[in-house]
Amino acid sequence: MRRKPIVFAILCCVLVAFMMTGCAGVQPTKSNFQDPKITLSHVEVPYYTGYWYFSKKVKPTKGSAGNYGAPMGLGFVFDIENPNGFPVLMEGIKFSIAFEEFELNTVSSNEMQWIPAGKTNQLRVNAIMDARSALLSLLVTGGFKLKEAGMSPWDALEKWWTQAPDASYPIYVQQGTAIFSAGDVTRGVSFNAQFP
Repeated sequence: MRRKPIVFAILCCVLVAFMMTGCAGVQPTKSNFQDPKITLSHVEVPYYTGYWYFSKKVKPTKGSAGNYGAPMGLGFVFDIENPNGFPVLMEGIKFSIAFEEFELNTVSSNEMQWIPAGKTNQLRVNAIMDARSALLSLLVTGGFKLKEAGMSPWDALEKWWTQAPDASYPIYVQQGTAIFSAGDVTRGVSFNAQFP
């Protein structure tokens, strides 16, 4: 009676091994490896406390004083399409986040996932930002651009933090790179995106 579960388990292992080697026997080479396609499905705001900022001059109820800004969590949901006739392994992904083309943060994820041949997986990359670090980044990398646009960094931050849950302005994914491998082939794939 116990032979059926053992035989079933062996058949399942053989089937999985067959699928991982590319069912049709297609083996990955540098010449037949096609870059997977990475598109941004949407951006979510799963953590939000509104907009606030206070300086180290403000005496806290508990703890020590400092310059602090409101945190905001962003979830970037990507569709990753594998056009190959064999599975590919995504080894990691990295990209910069920009609000209205003002770069504010860089995030990465080293979570690996297999994408079956001819299929599309979804990947969520979470990023936590706060108004203080965004202000510093904005002043260092976007100061001249802000001045040219006639924008105050404080007005920009308030707009971005208060309107983010409604997706009222474009959020850009810039300088994105994902690393894929299959067999002996490893390739970096570049991507950029905008939401909405």
